[in-house]
Amino acid sequence: MNRIDNLFQTKKERVLSIYFTAGFPKLEDTLPIMQAIESAGADIIEVGVPYSDPIADGPTIQDSNQIALDNGMSLKKLFEQLQEMRQTVSLPVILMGYLNPIIQYGMEAFCKKCQEIGVDGLILPDLPMQQYLDEFKEIFDKYDLRNTFLISPQTSEKRIREIDTHSNGFIYMVSAHSITGARTGISEEQIAYFQRVEAMNLKNPRLIGFGISDSETFTTASKYGNGAIIGSAFIKKIKDSQDLKSDIESYIQSVIH
Repeated sequence: MNRIDNLFQTKKERVLSIYFTAGFPKLEDTLPIMQAIESAGADIIEVGVPYSDPIADGPTIQDSNQIALDNGMSLKKLFEQLQEMRQTVSLPVILMGYLNPIIQYGMEAFCKKCQEIGVDGLILPDLPMQQYLDEFKEIFDKYDLRNTFLISPQTSEKRIREIDTHSNGFIYMVSAHSITGARTGISEEQIAYFQRVEAMNLKNPRLIGFGISDSETFTTASKYGNGAIIGSAFIKKIKDSQDLKSDIESYIQSVIH
């Protein structure tokens, strides 16, 4: 069974997904960070594939993308780093990236490689729904990869229902109509949006992302979804870390307790 499906069947609330950029802060940190995220008690690992123009991302993640690329990170290198990951990592692993490098690699070759090394799902923010259905859905299904779409406060009900129909795994609820980045607190306006989506009784679980950074925002988000995704705040924690394992452990523990 796909690890993402298995997770949401066994855990319905306070699911914590941690995002970081592969090859950051140092080129060979990718697997050690994944191992530390797992031992610290998170539920899903999202590995960002560095790209020179990450349109959905704020300055913190853009900066980490640039550093990773400067370090020599590439899709080929990432697959090399993750080749043996299933010997030490049992959590669901999702690759998040942009279409361009993946199309260059070849979508079928990419998905086949993902299945070989044990990747469970993909988040491609710039993949249009229709293109997914027309060109890629069969390939994703063939290699047992879950595909996650993003919705935001501006997404219409019709569109959300369409995404719910064609998604598997979970839906990524963007908490605010803007780029990623840690904010302070969650506004009444955001809560109204969370409640509106909650009332739609979607078939897929929902994880809330953008602006989740600590125990308070994680707990609030978890009231209106199945859990939350932390990216920018985590990247800030590891950027200048002298002891990745210890710093990751104490940060994730502070969020979930």
